[in-house]
Amino acid sequence: MSTDAPVAKPAAKTLIAGVGNIFLGDDGFGVEAVRRLGEHPLPDGVEVVDTGVRGVHLAYQMLDGYHTVLLVDAAARGSEPGTVHLLDATTPAPARPGATALDAHHMTPDAVLALLDTLSAGTGGRRPERVLVVGCEPADVTEGIGLSEPVDAAVDEAVRLILQLVGADEPTPAAAPATPQ
Repeated sequence: MSTDAPVAKPAAKTLIAGVGNIFLGDDGFGVEAVRRLGEHPLPDGVEVVDTGVRGVHLAYQMLDGYHTVLLVDAAARGSEPGTVHLLDATTPAPARPGATALDAHHMTPDAVLALLDTLSAGTGGRRPERVLVVGCEPADVTEGIGLSEPVDAAVDEAVRLILQLVGADEPTPAAAPATPQ
């Protein structure tokens, strides 16, 4: 695991959003991670949503008074497939010259974050104080349903990291079956 951002417990109101397209192989990482995260108890004030490809909806939701937002998504960073990264995206990256303003069908987390300032000015909402991305290096994002083996194996690691970030109890390994005597 690569950690590019410090680990700290967020304040009360936290949004965890699974992002990605389940029809593009490993791009469905974030959706699967939040599905598995839903199997664990979470502290009060922590909300988990499967945002999928609804990036504009996610941008508006992020302005609903959350202190911390954790985006969970496939994130190509040049590592081995299945590598989990923790990135601090609190400070928005500068806009690229000539970048498309809005394409609702291709709203990556970067595009969602770039849209926040525009939306907050128009709605009176406020940006989250902290935005983290729990990303996984994809192996295959071609058309097809299902995660590759290394990315599927990384989902549980991502879930443990997210539980740690929100101050939840980490899952315990499954108990070994009892041996008959």
